[in-house]
Amino acid sequence: MIFYNRESELQLLREIGEASMESSRMTVMVGRRRIGKTKLLLHATEGRPSAYFFVSRKSESILCRQFAEEAERALGVPIGAYTRIADLLEHLMRISQNMPFTLIIDEFQELSNINPSIIGDIQRVWDLHKDRSRINLLLSGSVYSMMHRIFEDEKEPLFSRASNIIRLDVFRTDVLKGILADHNPHYTNEDLLALYSITGGVPWYVELLMGAKAYTLKMMADVIFCDNSLFVNEGKNLLIEEFGKDYSIYFSILECIAHGINMRGEIETAVGVAEVGGYLCKLEKSYNLIRQMRPIFSKASSKTVRYYIADNFLTFWFRFFYKHMNYVESGSMGLLKQIFLRDYPTFSGMMLERYFRQQAKESGLYTSIGNFWDRKGGHEMDIILANELDRTLRMGEVKRQAKYFNPRLLQEKSEYFLSVNPQLHSYRCELFSLDMDDM
Repeated sequence: MIFYNRESELQLLREIGEASMESSRMTVMVGRRRIGKTKLLLHATEGRPSAYFFVSRKSESILCRQFAEEAERALGVPIGAYTRIADLLEHLMRISQNMPFTLIIDEFQELSNINPSIIGDIQRVWDLHKDRSRINLLLSGSVYSMMHRIFEDEKEPLFSRASNIIRLDVFRTDVLKGILADHNPHYTNEDLLALYSITGGVPWYVELLMGAKAYTLKMMADVIFCDNSLFVNEGKNLLIEEFGKDYSIYFSILECIAHGINMRGEIETAVGVAEVGGYLCKLEKSYNLIRQMRPIFSKASSKTVRYYIADNFLTFWFRFFYKHMNYVESGSMGLLKQIFLRDYPTFSGMMLERYFRQQAKESGLYTSIGNFWDRKGGHEMDIILANELDRTLRMGEVKRQAKYFNPRLLQEKSEYFLSVNPQLHSYRCELFSLDMDDM
């Protein structure tokens, strides 16, 4: 697949590369696996002297030997033998004084698993040589909790050392449209919704489906729910390292949320754990996997909280693969595909709401975007868009098909919403509906 999007990230990386010609720069890129970090970094540094190191779980001395060989190949200068990563980095930084170059270290967080003292040693070398050297050091990592701790915990050696921290996100909705149009100019909005609902705009999943010519819901289902599918263990492969030995509790919580059991009390009952607050907090703050959702304009202290999985693909995986893993193990992938197609209208209806909220966010036209429900779960509105600068308020419903929209019911809900938010009475209000034709 051709290189899509990432214009702002590419521009920033190229500006950092230029700045590193004067003095060293350390840049951190964080993003879930499959998001395209490596591809982006290699694309941004194409045509410039650069070396690429991938940190696999090997001994430090073996990694040093492999890294030294790669550096010699990439830079065309003798490196020598090293057994410590910090010593090799120090030598490379000295080389960069006279020959500026880029060094990419992929899956950087793995270094702390190989030897916990490596991070502190790198900090010492960096502080000692960064002002005299001219190395463009690009550090990439997929394990969010570890990368966050290494670079953003004030107790850690590399805290505040990075000049930039880039958090790579999924493709925008307009980019997904462009990709699908390039591969299938006659795509329907049902096809677009399926691609968004399943992949969430994660480049690797999009590339897999487009490469398999799976341009429609049925074709995507055929690829995903087939024997030896690459998607079967994907959720587990992504998260098992994050959670460690407690992964089963976290997985159970995520399965509940994916199925709409999204309030704390409901989750505790479903999982059979008396107190899930600590797990929910870690899923949100440490692992960056879930978000709290409160009714728009409610106080931060409001206990009217629902949780949702921020990643579309993981929502899909926990809802269809993790829950029905017995189908996979018994070789009944065809039956699992039937379950997916049966439940798809409900699942995609939820994702359609998410699509329109994401699209509104990408537009940059609103200061607040959310939805609303009361304490009993009633008076629910799917999407509310506010702009406090021009004092406008748009309140809407999202339906897969326009025929299910009820204007009178939306009017009643909007009146209740305004009654509990009197600060909005001076806003210019508009009611609207969105369906698949509006994608």
